[in-house]
Amino acid sequence: MFFPVGFFNVLYMQNRTVILQEVRSYIMLALGLAIGTLGWTAFLIPAKIVGGGLTGIATIIFFMTGWDVGLTTLIINIALILIAMRVLGASFGIKTIYCVLVFAGLLTVMRPMFVEPVVSEVMMNAIIGGILAGLGSGIVFINGGSTGGVDIIAMIINKYRNISLGRLLLGMDVLIISSSFFLVQSSSIETVVYGFMTMAILAYTVDMVISGNKQTVQFFIISSKPEELRKSVIFDAERGLTILHGKGGYSGEERQVLMVIARKSETQQIFKVVKQIDPGAFITVGTVMGVYGQGFDKIKSK
Repeated sequence: MFFPVGFFNVLYMQNRTVILQEVRSYIMLALGLAIGTLGWTAFLIPAKIVGGGLTGIATIIFFMTGWDVGLTTLIINIALILIAMRVLGASFGIKTIYCVLVFAGLLTVMRPMFVEPVVSEVMMNAIIGGILAGLGSGIVFINGGSTGGVDIIAMIINKYRNISLGRLLLGMDVLIISSSFFLVQSSSIETVVYGFMTMAILAYTVDMVISGNKQTVQFFIISSKPEELRKSVIFDAERGLTILHGKGGYSGEERQVLMVIARKSETQQIFKVVKQIDPGAFITVGTVMGVYGQGFDKIKSK
């Protein structure tokens, strides 16, 4: 059977794009894991602050027994990875295995480098460590991965319910942090409070990273060249749109109103297209709390 050369060129470009996207995804996962590990090993663990999640559990075990934090997280994660592969899909499981191995390796390598905390103030360690750990977790989440542990449980719940990942993580971390007061000899009310503060900062940072990545804007565009603008938005900016029929309140003139929904990161591309076609167009831009449907988020309900 004969296939035209163009067919193979298109197939090659599609495969190349997919491969590049996957490579970028794994690079971003490694970056997020490195940032998160720095927060734990350079600020939280040396300051004797017990955080939440599986890393918090491994930290408690480390303070009690001296067992390596990275090895402990790796052992506990094995069963949870199997659950993730079954519930969230094989691709999630592959990325989770990658994240768990890299994270455990980074914890094992980096923890001995920071015997003492980077800064002397315990509160500063809690703040900086929480921000770095949250930033790292957020980057990992938006690239489809997880460091395992309670992250897996949170993502499973988030798959079926409209509950933010940060809020889920914060709720589950309360029990872990509270238990450190009874299990760790060096723990005190102050360190437990710092642990709660760290997790609040971490959860807030995770939500900011994720919502910032998914933030959506809505354009209403009134132009004297609606047809040209329609084609340019669809084919140049590669965004869909809806045509609404409007009428000038003063002039009574019939006009077409173009409504465009796009990611915040695509805002400048939309402005560029409008400026090229009709620099005098009237545009309003508003932030949208949630967009559900094709190309955006899925509706999650009971």
